[in-house]
Order: sequence, then structure tokens, then C-alpha cells
Amino acid sequence: MTPKPIVPGPGQESVWDYPRPAKAEPTGAHLKVLFAGQVIAETRRGVRTLETSHPPTYYFPPDDVATERLQPGGHRSHCEWKGEARYFDLRVDGHRAANAAWTYPAPTPAFEILRGYIAFYPGLMEACLVDGERAQPQPGGFYGGWVTHHVTGPFKGGPGSWGW
Repeated sequence: MTPKPIVPGPGQESVWDYPRPAKAEPTGAHLKVLFAGQVIAETRRGVRTLETSHPPTYYFPPDDVATERLQPGGHRSHCEWKGEARYFDLRVDGHRAANAAWTYPAPTPAFEILRGYIAFYPGLMEACLVDGERAQPQPGGFYGGWVTHHVTGPFKGGPGSWGW
């Protein structure tokens, strides 16, 4: 059963107005990722992916990521829209987060804009910020969406939402 969308207020977007199939678009938002007291990624040249019922996932150009902190992880996944994702473990001063970030090294043609860009799970980071606002992780831990006051749900990922 599809839930009832929350009506967005001024300056908000409803994730129920996002497209299916998903799309990716550039964003000039100030994006920042912190882990173990270090800035891991920071950009104003990000890309966000939008899909019905999901908060945006933000991707960073590799030049704006401390890639020396990333090590290839053993995990891979497949997205019906974007293709095969490869994951990274994040290591900083004895702290480690397994499969904390991912990339699409050979995305589908519709998502070529994501090639080599890197996304982070906000629930595994110290903080993920969008224009200074701390993002909350998308419910459930499987998806990598960033929930801010700019988006309304309900959001896919929590209990009972797999059939949406």
C-alpha cells in the first residue's frame, strides 16, 4: 500500500514528486562529509539523484574527496537505473567504516554524470551536511538518502516500505 505523501511547505520538495525512473542532476548546494573529526569530502559541484519516495543521495566529484582515506571494499550492488556500484571502506586514524561509500565506475548511459563520483552513507559518518544542515540517514540503512528539512516524505526504507 502506498502511503499518503506529506504536503510540502514553502521551500520544500516532496519525494513523491520525484521521478520514476530515477534521475541525476547537478547541485550547487554546499555538501560536506565528516568522519573521525576529519573533512572527508566537501564540494559545491555535487550531483544528486532523485527517485520517487527517496530523499536525495548526494555524489561528490573525486577531486573533492579525500580518496586516500578510501580503500576498495568487498561489496558490490546493482541498481536497475544506475548500474553496478562498487563500495569503499573509510579509514581515518584507526577508525573504520566498512562499505561506507560507493561509486559507479561504469554507469548506465542515463547516469553518465555519476561516473567516478562518490556517495557516502550518512548513518556511517560523523556528519553529512547540506548547506550547513546536518542530514539524517534515510530510514532502514539500505539506501543512501540524505534527509533534510528541504524534503518531505514519508521515505522508503523503513519497516513496511519495501513494496512501495
